[in-house]
Amino acid sequence: MSEQTTLGIGTRLQHTQLGPGVIVAVRYATYLISFIHHGIKEIDKTDTHLDEIIPENVTAEIETTSEVEKSLLKILRLWGDVTEVIPLGERWMGGTMLLQPRDSSQKPKEVPIDIFFHKIVMLRDRLRVMEQQINAHKVLTDADKVNLQQYITRIYGSLTTFNVLFRNKEHWFIGDKGSKED
Repeated sequence: MSEQTTLGIGTRLQHTQLGPGVIVAVRYATYLISFIHHGIKEIDKTDTHLDEIIPENVTAEIETTSEVEKSLLKILRLWGDVTEVIPLGERWMGGTMLLQPRDSSQKPKEVPIDIFFHKIVMLRDRLRVMEQQINAHKVLTDADKVNLQQYITRIYGSLTTFNVLFRNKEHWFIGDKGSKED
């Protein structure tokens, strides 16, 4: 890219090593770019591996602030689970989970615990995003929000069985204490 080119937030780019991405912030000498396969990276504005993707059939319409917000929220939702590393309990590291069918002639299924744990963490993080989306929703009534929030709390309660996998108690699922549905 040219040294004099300054691109704005929302510009789509292609990096020869990191692939496609979108500018999410502009700094003095760098861009913060959300790459589809590599998350958010800070890239120098003069990086020769960076090329702007010129969309075809572009109309003269101007993207509104709310459309930019929607785009950024979508990017943040897609990459929201990348930001925090949740550690697996030491005793489970390198372990496997064995799913044994009742019929002993059938082969059991082994699943590495770290892979299973990663899926549990992704589930928890996506529930949190859903919770935030519900709370911030502009059309739902307060009663609807409370009702949906109660379902999410029950889901957390159903997942408390997996708390044993987490190294730190602060990452545990917490349901509605005293609920009989857990």
